[in-house]
Amino acid sequence: MSHPAPIHVIGGGLAGTEAAWQIARQGVPVTLHEMRPERMTEAHQSEGLAELVCSNSFRSDDWENNAVGLLHAEMRLAGSLVMAAGDAHKLPAGGALAVDRDGFSQEVTRRLEAHPLVTIVRGEVAGLPPADWDSVIIATGPLTSQALASAVQEVTGEAELAFFDAIAPIVHAESIDMTKAWRQSRYDKPGPGGTGADYINCAMSKDEYHAFIDALLAGDKTTFKDWEAATPYFDGCLPIEVMAERGRDTLRFGPMKPVGLSNPFEEGRRPYAVVQLRQDNALGSLWNMVGFQTKLKHAEQVRIFRMIPGLQEAQFARLGGLHRNTFLNAPRLLDASLRLKAAPRLRFAGQITGVEGYVESAACGLLAGRFAAGERLGVAIAPPPPTTALGAMLGHITGGHLSDEEGERDGRPRSFQPMNINFGLFPPAEEPQTTADGRRLKGKERGAARKRALSHRAIADVETWLAAPTEAAAE
Repeated sequence: MSHPAPIHVIGGGLAGTEAAWQIARQGVPVTLHEMRPERMTEAHQSEGLAELVCSNSFRSDDWENNAVGLLHAEMRLAGSLVMAAGDAHKLPAGGALAVDRDGFSQEVTRRLEAHPLVTIVRGEVAGLPPADWDSVIIATGPLTSQALASAVQEVTGEAELAFFDAIAPIVHAESIDMTKAWRQSRYDKPGPGGTGADYINCAMSKDEYHAFIDALLAGDKTTFKDWEAATPYFDGCLPIEVMAERGRDTLRFGPMKPVGLSNPFEEGRRPYAVVQLRQDNALGSLWNMVGFQTKLKHAEQVRIFRMIPGLQEAQFARLGGLHRNTFLNAPRLLDASLRLKAAPRLRFAGQITGVEGYVESAACGLLAGRFAAGERLGVAIAPPPPTTALGAMLGHITGGHLSDEEGERDGRPRSFQPMNINFGLFPPAEEPQTTADGRRLKGKERGAARKRALSHRAIADVETWLAAPTEAAAE
């Protein structure tokens, strides 16, 4: 049996591996290019495909009430490799889906290596792909090599493609003082594989919190090279000390918020502030500090983070760090099937398109892979409906949700920033106004009903989209 010419996917992260999997599932050969271990990055530690370099959480798995949980559900329906591997290696994490990062990466690598239509090539693709590669997906993510980023800048005419992202520290469980810390999920909520007591919590009094803030603000931080100095941060992954600079209470209403928690050492009272740690591996021997991405120098991290009650003797398996991310002005540069308008043989997927988050990156790879396989087979693949999480995300990054008037300022595209999937990207849905017994919904009840209406509509629409027959593409 003869096969069509292969599609090339550059980048073995979440988006690239998902794209390669979706292509192969359609019966099309795919060559997956990953530069590691020939060339490593500042953030990766292994040569495994789909290595998670920051958090090990895929965030909420609640498909009825959370947009990212809905995206999980849609991807499972679409046969996602990333979701299958995540489900196979899930860890207890309250209402979230957290994974054993090593087991997850090994699972993705094993499945792709075993697929007869997937060829994995190790080595950097420097610059633009060769001209005879007529169908390419660039899924190099936030750690795109400088040679490729420069080539993309040249073909797109973009002046800037980068911003800064930060990594949270990981602590050895045995070094956490459990006479001061306790196990509890917010509101005791169990999640996939969880019990409702899935986080380790370290409480701070008012005085301890403000001393910690003072230390964060005064701590010695990483300095940038001259060429990096003007690179902006992405607000969704700010270093903790940058958040502290925005106001002394910013952290108490962010990653250190105490809501839904009660301190057993203080007669069950809610703490002033809380540092949470989430399980990072299947053995439960490693725990990451939730929301504690940082650009503090390593010695300062050890000194300052040991001020946290329960972490006075903490031993760190990995300290935090900073890395430079790359993304396109996608609404101006990409079409509705993620092709580069200036060079349609090139598609983009993952964080380089301006999606933010592990799941969103993989979902973007899923779409790019389906679009590319359909094109290779000569069939038209319609975009997912905007009422779905997949469609809402695609609409955000390709500009379909903006009118020309809204999208332009003085003849120039409006500033485009990475964004997580959220219900604000969905068109409105009919929602119930009253309860089953006729009582009018108010406040939080109405908001919850709205989310459920959006989610149930999305699942129905994505099932219809996935089941729709494809048509031969126009010549």
